Amino acid sequence: MDDVAAKAQALFVIGSNTTEQHPVFGAMLRQAVIQRGAKLIVADPRRIDLTEFATLHLRQRPGTDIALLNGLMYLILENGWEDKAFIAERCEGYEEFLETVKQYPPEKVSEITGIPVAKLQQAAEIMGTVKPMAVMWAMGITQHIVGVRNVMTLANLQMLTGNMGKPGGGVNPLRGQNNVQGACDMGGLPNVYTAYQPVINEEVRKKFAAAWGVSEAPRLVDDNHTIHGLADKVGLTVTEMMPGLLDGRTHALYILAEDPIMSDPDTKHIRHCLEAADFIVLQEIFPTETSHYADVLLPGVTFAEKDGTFTNTERRVQLVRQAIPPLGEARQDWEIIAEIAWRILGADAASVEHGPWAGWDYHSPSDILTEINALTPSYAGINYERLERGERLQWPVPNAEHPGTPILHTKGFARGKGKFMPIDHIPPAERPDDDYPFVMSTGRVLYHWHGGEMTRRAESLMSLYGQALVEVNPSDAEKLHLVAESFVRVESRRGVIEAKAWVTERVPPGMVYANFHFPAASANELTQAALDPVSKIPEYKVTAVKVELV
Repeated sequence: MDDVAAKAQALFVIGSNTTEQHPVFGAMLRQAVIQRGAKLIVADPRRIDLTEFATLHLRQRPGTDIALLNGLMYLILENGWEDKAFIAERCEGYEEFLETVKQYPPEKVSEITGIPVAKLQQAAEIMGTVKPMAVMWAMGITQHIVGVRNVMTLANLQMLTGNMGKPGGGVNPLRGQNNVQGACDMGGLPNVYTAYQPVINEEVRKKFAAAWGVSEAPRLVDDNHTIHGLADKVGLTVTEMMPGLLDGRTHALYILAEDPIMSDPDTKHIRHCLEAADFIVLQEIFPTETSHYADVLLPGVTFAEKDGTFTNTERRVQLVRQAIPPLGEARQDWEIIAEIAWRILGADAASVEHGPWAGWDYHSPSDILTEINALTPSYAGINYERLERGERLQWPVPNAEHPGTPILHTKGFARGKGKFMPIDHIPPAERPDDDYPFVMSTGRVLYHWHGGEMTRRAESLMSLYGQALVEVNPSDAEKLHLVAESFVRVESRRGVIEAKAWVTERVPPGMVYANFHFPAASANELTQAALDPVSKIPEYKVTAVKVELV
């Protein structure tokens, strides 16, 4: 983040309401514009606060990011602004990529995106001539049925302009929640172990099997069909587990610090799925909307009650220090998980109390990090001693002497040469029609966080933003006969909510914006479970709705 804020001469923010969702980094970007004169381009259907500091605001129609990016690259190529030397030395797949981009002249792109040709040309000139340029994005790019393709297209742009592996450049995803980077790094995905080591790779399985004392592949070990060994196939994502409760693929859920009722798409369907579960365990800090469906509640701890590490959006591992003892019956999350493991393995209460047992011999988060060092190449040199000294360690850190890697891909890419991908525009899964003429996009607001279980308990935040608001453009408000304090009914093919209207120019005509912080009027009552075929992330950002005055 320091590198981008200090060295980028151009900043391209797309699909990120940075000042509201990443306020610290958002402030750094503002200062880069104010103090250094960095050129800022913001691509967002909404007139978010960051646009006040932008050289240019590209207001594309929701779900048209690929067409926009291809059109900008068409113009960069047409003017000869591509980095020919970088492409020749560091990349492959260029010719096929060119054939695709040639299909996106500015007039066609303007028709798809709604952005005037003159603005496309202005943006392309900044991107092609001002170096280095950093690209930042968040869930406004990933939460589409083409989320993976959106990210690949941004990588195409940065390779085309030679902005990869350089100070002030790069592709910079702003992670949507605290420590989501660390959770992914530690294998919190269905297809990898730690550090993105594939579960289907035999050598990887051998390494983990040897460390954990299990077999390299699943096998039955007794008449009760207990499975022992490491799975040799990719597992399920959350969005695949939930429908699995209805068709018999999933029978039980162990939910840790997640609130599917608030955060998953199509809430009515999620309720139906949870009701069908045979058994649900929920480990949480507060009783959430999902807790009503749990058979067992386990009291975990907040950030203030634990030691450990978080890995932030710039791959930097940071110490978390316990400030207060756990309240009530709350226990460390890793201790709860370890005890469940002991009991599954056959320990009785007495032996658990005298642990350690059956290899789960952790006494502290430091012990866990030691195991991580041994099995996770990118974290091999990150230990408590170095973190306690205040070293700023950004993975990969392959050994205890390595200083960390603030900038990736400086000499080459992980796969060798960077591969250009030919990516075509694909329309959203659901588009406005006569029955549902508006587009609804969703997200968070500055004063609340995700499902709101913590922020709705803060009186000061509730005094500032105490109920769900639906943003409506003034021209649409006039047609709907909205007045001050009006409430609107927003309906999709899956559900309906009623909430207070906020008449504002932040959204363009034909679009409304809603959040999912409040159970009584959550936008996810309306969203759909149309998924990206690779990441399985839902298309939260484009939903067809109708809007009426209550």
